[in-house]
Amino acid sequence: MKLSEIKSILPGLDTVAFLLPNGTQVPEHFHVTEVGIVNKHFIDCGGTTRYETKVNFQLWNANDYENRLKPGKLLHIISLCEQKLSINDNLEVEVEYQGDTVGKYALDFDGVSFVLVSTVTDCLAKTTVAYRPKSKNYL
Repeated sequence: MKLSEIKSILPGLDTVAFLLPNGTQVPEHFHVTEVGIVNKHFIDCGGTTRYETKVNFQLWNANDYENRLKPGKLLHIISLCEQKLSINDNLEVEVEYQGDTVGKYALDFDGVSFVLVSTVTDCLAKTTVAYRPKSKNYL
């Protein structure tokens, strides 16, 4: 989900809710503790240099039951980050949330709640790696 989509959804909501991939709700008293840009510059196993940029939300299960995050407040946080960090709202959003360890999730919306979508690793050079001889240019 792109940041622009989140910004268009929030004004129509009364509450901000996130669901984990197993369908359980992130506790209502969560906080968004970070909004930022994550840049990844890497070489895949086929030797191709790649760049990836995403907007990152970090959710934290706070014990603050009095100050639940409202849609307008999240919009304000996003707006501030867009100004201060020059965030492009056409970027994909990833969400970090603490389970057994910090997990990274893609984001979707089911009409009521934002849904954390499990992500998986993948080989980005599938069509070329299997047929290339080992050499110093490839991982």
